[in-house]
Amino acid sequence: MGKLHFNSNSSHSLGIELELGLVDEQSMALSSAIHRLHESLAPEVQESCKPELMQCCIEVITGVCQNIDEAEADLRSKLVPIQESADNLGLRLWWGSTHPFSSWRRQKVTPNDRYYDLVNLLQEMARRLVTFGLHVHVGVDSGDKAVMICDRIMQHLPTLLALSSSSPFWENRNTGLQSHRSKIMEGLPTAGLPTLMRNWSEYVWLVNHMIDTGFINTIREIWWDVRPHHNFGTVEVRVCDMPGNLDDALALAALIQSLVAALSDLIDQGAYQHDCHPMMVRQNKWRAARYGNRAQLVNSYTFEVNSVPDAVGDLVERLGPTAESLGCLHRLQQVVDLANGPTAADRQIEILEQTGDPAEIVRRLTERSRL
Repeated sequence: MGKLHFNSNSSHSLGIELELGLVDEQSMALSSAIHRLHESLAPEVQESCKPELMQCCIEVITGVCQNIDEAEADLRSKLVPIQESADNLGLRLWWGSTHPFSSWRRQKVTPNDRYYDLVNLLQEMARRLVTFGLHVHVGVDSGDKAVMICDRIMQHLPTLLALSSSSPFWENRNTGLQSHRSKIMEGLPTAGLPTLMRNWSEYVWLVNHMIDTGFINTIREIWWDVRPHHNFGTVEVRVCDMPGNLDDALALAALIQSLVAALSDLIDQGAYQHDCHPMMVRQNKWRAARYGNRAQLVNSYTFEVNSVPDAVGDLVERLGPTAESLGCLHRLQQVVDLANGPTAADRQIEILEQTGDPAEIVRRLTERSRL
């Protein structure tokens, strides 16, 4: 691949990617209907929606937005017609990171040479990737800064996972985890927490090394929980499960934008790099995947154990001025409710306990998440 050019951003612009499941409105099972749905959309909406590895998923992508309100308007302008087309085709949109009962073995790979190469390389680890996530891009002004932010934001990734957890079920059983998706993703050789890197040069060397040695086919096969994105000039945070609705997704996006912007400001001010031991982040990520917002997370500065609501309360207070300057304070404050209320995973478990019917989970929550 050689030299990678980082396309600098002059602002902390925002981009959001939503991976939503497609389910049949009668059976509530996953449906390999992406091509029917995509073809039914107007051309201007088609341009911002794309198939993913599996045909039961649609990815909805914003343009480059300057603030969270702009991102919300962008997403609503696409999600509403997608929802209407889905209704006409007998489909619903599933806002969750795994499906409660559909088997990955029954899902179809999207006909695409890149996806076929990926399945050939990763075999079952790719075929079982029937998961859905939230990805948030935030603009930064240099590759070096993007790498530094990826390092510094790692200590906050478990908190983001705890807030977004929405995948308690797999293969029609309760896994006992709030985020089973995060464990599925960690089965890939280039997913999970990123390696520690010091600067853009080291990142470019690592990417070239993996391609030159045949470990990956393309830079697009790096699926770390957070990564630099050279084409967009962003830090891309990928750790989150798919939240249960658009409002929750926007709240998390506001938190991520505020975090990246605040870390960028600290770097500009010459702040000391605090080393957070990778094992501590790994430990906290496991706790978040297991317990969601009931996890007890170890503070990387004090080494004390804090609840997710306490950690989030502290973050919201510290990020308040940054969020206000970005115009997303109203959304940032919503993450306090995410920290204290039931998670999307909790809601799924509660419905199964009430009804004993996994299809009812999908029926009720697809109705609740409608725009």
